[in-house]
Parts: sequence; structure tokens; C-alpha cells
Amino acid sequence: MSKVSAIVVAAGKGSRMKSDINKQFINIKGMPVLYYTLKAFETCKLVDEIILVTAKDEIQHCINQIVIKYDIRKISSVVEGGKERQHSVFNGLKAAKNSDIVLIHDGARPFVSTKIIEEGISYAERYGACACGVMPKDTIKCVDENGFSIDTLDRSSLFQVQTPQCFKYNLILDCHEKGINDDIRVTDDTGVVEYYGHKVYLYEGSYNNIKITTPEDLVIGEKILDYLSVDGL
Repeated sequence: MSKVSAIVVAAGKGSRMKSDINKQFINIKGMPVLYYTLKAFETCKLVDEIILVTAKDEIQHCINQIVIKYDIRKISSVVEGGKERQHSVFNGLKAAKNSDIVLIHDGARPFVSTKIIEEGISYAERYGACACGVMPKDTIKCVDENGFSIDTLDRSSLFQVQTPQCFKYNLILDCHEKGINDDIRVTDDTGVVEYYGHKVYLYEGSYNNIKITTPEDLVIGEKILDYLSVDGL
């Protein structure tokens, strides 16, 4: 059996939330965003451990107010984040040694389903690298430096990537290590894998699997919880 580790990245401050606290600690229906995220991996039987990556000054808060308070038992370590997201992920990967498959997930994506997690594990085992996502609902245009539309993209060929992004451990560890040494800047983990010549399989995510980024997302999150009927998970 493969050892599966989930790395939950919760080290960002989220300036667009316009809040004095980390967006992952803001409550939706009385529970922190991060609680729902961790609980999704806690309840998935295929996940063996969870590694939480957070800011240095928030480690103890995460341990006391999330991990212990809500009895998240699969947490194997809480590690310090880095300067950029890719450094935070790399710190999490180093804590996930002896893993076969790793799932890298945004702490601010609390509504990921068991189905998405399990399919990510399966596709990572088969293809080495995969990510979930959805087709954009809106028309996407390219714009020039003066604000004028210059092209309308074919929506059927576009893919809005979400997390988890799932990999064979040795593959993603090697690519992130090379990327940091080569000073390669990427916006997500599939980017660094693609940069070093590896293909990434894309599979169906969910429009419910939103990232809590702005105050409006908190309102949407409450409605999603109502829809999913997961209050008090």
C-alpha cells in the first residue's frame, strides 16, 4: 500500500480578505476555514497523514486552536512556511519523507470532497502528476496594455486549476528542489513539474471547491455549506 500524505499550505496572509487575522482562521458558520479543510483530509480513509504548513508566528495557534481543539488526529507535523508559497511547499515536502504520494492543497479551500481527494491519489499513482479543476463559466479575453480586448479564447480548451495537486513524492520533491536552486518562480505546483518536462493529468474538480480569498467568498462559503449539508462536521 502506498503511503499518502496531504500537505495543507496555510502560510499566506491573504491581504485581499481585508482582515486583521489570517483568512484560514476566519469562521464560517462558527468554525474556522482551516478546520473544514483539515477535516476533509482527516475523514478520507486513503490519506495517512496531514502536514500543516503555516507562518512561524501562527504555529502554536494552529496546534492549540485547530489541531487539538478539533481533534485532528492525522496531523503528523506543523511546519514553518517560507518566503514564497513554493518554499512553504518545499518545507512541507521535506516533512513528508517516506511518502509515496503527496497531495498539496490550499488551506483556504475548505470544501474539497472525498471524491476529488481519492481520484487525485489514483491519478497521481497512474500518471505521476495531476490536478483537479473546472472549465471557466465566463468568456475569457486577452487584453493589451491599454485595456483593449485583443482576443477571445476558446473556453472549451481552458481549465481553471484548483487543489489538491497530487504527485508521486520523489517527482515533486525533485522538481521543487531544482526549482528553488534554479530560482524558478511558479504560481502552483504543476508549474514546476511542467517546467522540468513532466506532463500533468487534469481531472474534474468542483465549482464548490472555491478558495476563500475575499469577504464575498465567506458569504458564498456559507451557502455552499448549506448546500452540502456539512454543518458541524
